[in-house]
Amino acid sequence: MKEHPLEGGNVSAGVVRVGDTVRRPAGPWTPAVHALLTHLHEAGFRGAPRPLGLDEQGREVLTFARGEVVWPDHFALVEPDEHLAGVAALFRELHDACEGFTPPPDARWQRLIPPEGDDLIVHHDLAPWNLVKGDGWTIIDWDGAGPGSRLWDLAYAVHGFVPLMAHPHWRRDDAAARVRTFADAYGLGEADRRALVPMLARRARSMHDFLRDQAAAGARPWAGLWADGHGAVWLNDAAYTEEREQEWLTALLA
Repeated sequence: MKEHPLEGGNVSAGVVRVGDTVRRPAGPWTPAVHALLTHLHEAGFRGAPRPLGLDEQGREVLTFARGEVVWPDHFALVEPDEHLAGVAALFRELHDACEGFTPPPDARWQRLIPPEGDDLIVHHDLAPWNLVKGDGWTIIDWDGAGPGSRLWDLAYAVHGFVPLMAHPHWRRDDAAARVRTFADAYGLGEADRRALVPMLARRARSMHDFLRDQAAAGARPWAGLWADGHGAVWLNDAAYTEEREQEWLTALLA
């Protein structure tokens, strides 16, 4: 069957669609990621692709998620509060399903960014550029999954879906209210709400630090992203988020 390159996103080299499947370059982490995806499917979670093994070229094979990727051209899909709440509820369902996952004894993960906490295997890139809206919501790009925590995953998700971004085009007057909507729909308790607020800026800053360090090592594709200014964007987002911590906390505890 004919292969169609899938070129969206910043890390998509070698990713193609073949019929109703996606083929991606495999890595040492692939068996563990496939074990996780298989567990999620068996647990009844339908918001992730199903793994279908490896093809004759040694690429991983996953079911193709039909629909529109939210970022950047379809952010309107998560503009209404009820849609934002639906995404947060999906992530709660995901994390609850992950609670029952026991990694294989020989599991290897990419471990790209050191997380705060390691009590759960999480996605690590819950963002609008990894969410597809079709008949339902599908979370894609699982290669970075690994040990982390609910709050570490959520801090990244809140950044992307509120969003908490410094660029004038993406700043929102209702950002604090959307942070509250997200936390309410996820079912976040008071102690976790307090812990989440300072983590929002730390999580954004971790992206800057990761790109800086990878660029210094000459690692691709991260060095290219750093050269294109992505590091500065994350640093600005971290500063914007940190300056407004009291605003987020007030909204979350109101």
